[in-house]
Amino acid sequence: MAQIRGTANYNLGMNHQPFGGPSNNDATNDPSPLDAIREQTSKIEDWLDTLSDPIKPYLPAIGRFLIVVTFLEDALRIITQWSDQLTYLHDYRRIPYGITHLFLIINVIAMTASSILIIIRKHSEYAVFGLLGVVVTQALGYGLIFDLNFFLRNLSVVGGLLMVLSDSVVRKRFAPAGLPQLDEKDRKMYVQLAGRVLLIFLFVGFVFAGEWSVWRVMVSLFGAVACLMVVVGFKAKMSAVLLVLILSIFNVLVNNFWTLHPHHPHKDFAKYDFFQILSIVGGLLLLVNMGPGQFSVDEKKKVY
Repeated sequence: MAQIRGTANYNLGMNHQPFGGPSNNDATNDPSPLDAIREQTSKIEDWLDTLSDPIKPYLPAIGRFLIVVTFLEDALRIITQWSDQLTYLHDYRRIPYGITHLFLIINVIAMTASSILIIIRKHSEYAVFGLLGVVVTQALGYGLIFDLNFFLRNLSVVGGLLMVLSDSVVRKRFAPAGLPQLDEKDRKMYVQLAGRVLLIFLFVGFVFAGEWSVWRVMVSLFGAVACLMVVVGFKAKMSAVLLVLILSIFNVLVNNFWTLHPHHPHKDFAKYDFFQILSIVGGLLLLVNMGPGQFSVDEKKKVY
C-alpha cells in the first residue's frame, strides 16, 4: 500500500518521458567530470599499490631512516669540522668559548641518540622531541631563524618528525582525574594533520627560490597541485608519491654535491640541502604508508 500511495497517478516508476527527454536512469548514469577524475585517479592508485607491494613492508623503516639522515649527517659534519664550527660560533655569533663547546657536544649527542632511537623504534616520542629541540636551538645558535629558505625547509623537517610521532602515539595508562584527555586516535589525527601540512613547505620554498624557466614552471604547477591535495587529504597517497618523485629527481640533479670539488664553496650547502630533502622524502613515505588520517577528504568519503 505504501508503494501504491507513493507512486499513484504520477508515473514515477516508469522510464517513459512524455516530452521525449532522457529517462531518469539515463540522467543518473551520466558520470560527472569529478566522478570521471576520481575513477581515473583510483586506477592510478591501484597501479601504484601494485608496484609498491614488494617494498610496502619496508616503507616505515625506510621513511624513518630518511627522516633522521639529515641529523646524522649534521652530527658527522660537526665532528669533522669541529674547529670551523667553533670559530664560526665564537667569531661570528659572539658566543663565548666553553658555551660553544657545550652547544656542539649537546647537539651531536642529541642528534645521534635521537636518530638511533627513531630508527630502532624505541622511545620515539622522546626522540622526536629531542630532534625538535635541536632544530630550534640550531636556528637560534647559528642565527638562521630569519632565513626564509632555512625556515621553510625546517618546517618540512618538523612535519616529517610529526609523522614519526603520529606513528608512535600511545594511549597513556594513567591520567589525572577531572582533566580532559585526548585518546590515542584523537592525538594521532591532529598530529597527522599538522605533519602532512608542514611537509609541503619545502616545496613552497622551492617555488619561490631560484631562476624561473619553462621546466621550473611545469614542475611548480604539478607540485603545487600535489601539495594542495596532500593538505586537504584528497588522493593524498598518490600525491605524496608524485612529490617523492619530483623531489628525488630535483635532489639528484640540483644538489649533486658529489660532483663538486672537495674545496668548492657550495659543496657543504649542496650536501646540507641534499640530506634535508631526503628527510622530507622520508616523511612523505610515512604518509604513503599511514595514509592522511581522519582529517582528510579521503577518509570522509569512506563515511559518506
